[in-house]
Amino acid sequence: MSGLLDLLNSPMGKQLINGAASQTGQSTDQTGSVLSMALPLLMGAMKKNASSPEGAQGLMNALSGKHDGSILNDLGGLFGGGVDDSVMNDGAGILGHVLGGKQSQVESALSAKSGMDAGSVGTILKMAAPLLMGYLGSQTRQQNISDSNGLGNLLGGLMGGGNQQQSLIESFLDSDGDGSILDDVASMALGGKKGGIGGLLGGLFGK
Repeated sequence: MSGLLDLLNSPMGKQLINGAASQTGQSTDQTGSVLSMALPLLMGAMKKNASSPEGAQGLMNALSGKHDGSILNDLGGLFGGGVDDSVMNDGAGILGHVLGGKQSQVESALSAKSGMDAGSVGTILKMAAPLLMGYLGSQTRQQNISDSNGLGNLLGGLMGGGNQQQSLIESFLDSDGDGSILDDVASMALGGKKGGIGGLLGGLFGK
């Protein structure tokens, strides 16, 4: 299970975890737990958005323009004095586009599973979204991706695959038991197939 887990374990991922923890006043362990649940969900939502020609073109335009990866060049500076409003506003815009009306439900579900308040979860998501876009932008350049097929393959590869049970992510996503988050978010995060990112989340719920 490479991709996003490798990203969180990388120096960039550690800077993101430490920076988000200091910004919210939460522990690095809890922040890392939230991020390792949140990043696959954001990636799954982006993959779903990119499944339409318009969505794919919009994402490609963003990755070749504003989100070309340059934000990753100075993470120390980004997190050094607290993340500035422009980054947070950018993150809020990305989340609104990617998650739409489900954003508050996703934040509530992440809050319920991690034990962190929803406000801090929302702040972490806003910080993570521009960095995730920047990472995707740098990957599209490195791999010379220029069409929706290549973009879909990149997103799917980062999310990882496998045949792990879905029950953990299903219980995570549908924390209120009504099925709606599961239907809307789990299907896009898991690509409608068995396996997907369930295994990536599996080790987190034992904490």
